[in-house]
Amino acid sequence: MGVFLKTEILPECLLGVWEITEDYDALYSMVNLATVEKAKLDSFRNISRKLEWLSVRALVKNMLGKDTRIIYNADNKPFLKGYTHNISISHSNNLTAVLLSPDMRVGIDLEYMSGKISKVADKFINQNEIITGNPELVKNHLYLHWCAKEAMYKICEKQDVNFRDGLTVLPFEPEDHGFMEGNVINGTGIEKFELEYLLHDNYALVWCCKK
Repeated sequence: MGVFLKTEILPECLLGVWEITEDYDALYSMVNLATVEKAKLDSFRNISRKLEWLSVRALVKNMLGKDTRIIYNADNKPFLKGYTHNISISHSNNLTAVLLSPDMRVGIDLEYMSGKISKVADKFINQNEIITGNPELVKNHLYLHWCAKEAMYKICEKQDVNFRDGLTVLPFEPEDHGFMEGNVINGTGIEKFELEYLLHDNYALVWCCKK
């Protein structure tokens, strides 16, 4: 299938989603890997991990119209070669999502909604957060909360943040597509974020871009 979503969220902030239906050889043929990248790919023993890794490179190439390398800093945060773009990456089941911007901070999270999340909700929902009382929407609401927290966690570079209590999603009613607001508390104070979300084919996707 390849790319089924590619859109400019804000000026200079590009979102892409790839559905992995290709086999290894097909995905490998779509990218031109450097020697160090081939070695990294060969180090993965799991074929699913190989497909995920290749799908990210194929998606980024499609989004930018050229091959480029993804590198990682000392904190394992990804960037594009030459630090031309900030990048956030997420995988779940058969989907890969990427958010790119040359000058904005980015965070994205994608989750396949398996239905097991209610069993661990108390580990990431804090006392200031409200989950819908509609039993038909609880699963979606919880997954959107989780994805929103992951996206904010990534955009803040995972530093000095308590995932449960330091990240708060403000009340909202879950729909198929919408917006939400969130706050992050860390050692430097409180930072506010506006996030956008999409529910698609039992997946939850949340992203945010910010200067």
